Amino acid sequence: MIIKICGIWHLIAGLIMMLTGVLIWLNPMASLLALAFYLGLIIFLLGSGYIAFSLYQASGWYMVIGLLDLFLGLIFMTNLGVTVHTFPIFFVLWFLASGTLQIAGAYDLYKLGQPYGWSLCSGILGILLSFMILKYQMLTDFALVAIIGFYVFAYGFISAAEYFYFRQFCEANKT
Repeated sequence: MIIKICGIWHLIAGLIMMLTGVLIWLNPMASLLALAFYLGLIIFLLGSGYIAFSLYQASGWYMVIGLLDLFLGLIFMTNLGVTVHTFPIFFVLWFLASGTLQIAGAYDLYKLGQPYGWSLCSGILGILLSFMILKYQMLTDFALVAIIGFYVFAYGFISAAEYFYFRQFCEANKT
């Protein structure tokens, strides 16, 4: 029953992230301050979900991802001006750390014989985008928002896909 709750969390979080990604693309310049707050809120909520999932899976990696997301979410929501000016640094660190930890978490899932492909894919995507932002640090705000919007949308798509994959996995392993 708990994994189904976590699975539903992936669907809800995925849909919210996909919608947020589209909204970021539609209003790139007006989105910077709103992005700092709303993304902080979403990251905070995702961190809560990862912590709940880590308690079920007894996974330290997912607990670390959750705690990292809670911390970054609070920073984003409480320091909007600073956050906007330091988006590249925050996102490089967040994408790199979160991606690395998601890959480690995928390995934990693999060892437990559970589906791990979507977590692995999300981790690799986060690491690739962190290097892309590092390489193009002088991007305009518009381009940075476009890249962030893409990542938020893709992360949401992967989270929603995880819901369907975990649901299929749970149904196949019912006793």
